[in-house]
Amino acid sequence: MSDQIRLLVGLANPGPEYAKTRHNAGAWVVEELARIHNVTLKEDKKYFGLTARITHAGQDLRLLVPTTFMNLSGKSVAALAKFFQIKPEEIMVAHDELDLPPGVAKFKKGGGHGGHNGLRDIISKLGNNKDFYRLRLGIGHPGHKDKVAGFVLTKAPAREQAMIEQAADEAVRCIDILLKDDLAKAQNRLHTFKAQ
Repeated sequence: MSDQIRLLVGLANPGPEYAKTRHNAGAWVVEELARIHNVTLKEDKKYFGLTARITHAGQDLRLLVPTTFMNLSGKSVAALAKFFQIKPEEIMVAHDELDLPPGVAKFKKGGGHGGHNGLRDIISKLGNNKDFYRLRLGIGHPGHKDKVAGFVLTKAPAREQAMIEQAADEAVRCIDILLKDDLAKAQNRLHTFKAQ
């Protein structure tokens, strides 16, 4: 299987004050997968994150939510990937995406960081390897780049939050398709989804 994913990372900032902020959307996907599989994400200091292990679609899959701050996410990802000898192309990183509206999520393989500090650090700590998968969860854009920092660190209004969560739920179902079939099939389904 070409699209083997062994590590699914959900980007977030640590601490209860950030738990429901837009920047933590990536972690919601990993938390939902853990919930469905009835496992608890446990803190593991050697990987600087919360981790769990599941068997999903017949594959061994590690879940990781870094407990570093967003701009240091790569420290956590690189530590776990190195220990388990997981190649960058076997990693999927779920993250918030300013360039997509709430309720939309997309899979992508490779590419730049698009100004996302979590992705920037992961690329750097993986030896500038950009070949990992991304699950981009739309959070919308505040309209001006000067407003981005405050925007990602605040909670979305209830309706937008519900749409982001619907897209995250659909993404979890599509990860299942990706693991069982391939990226193209998963993209076909996820990329036509739009939360109501």
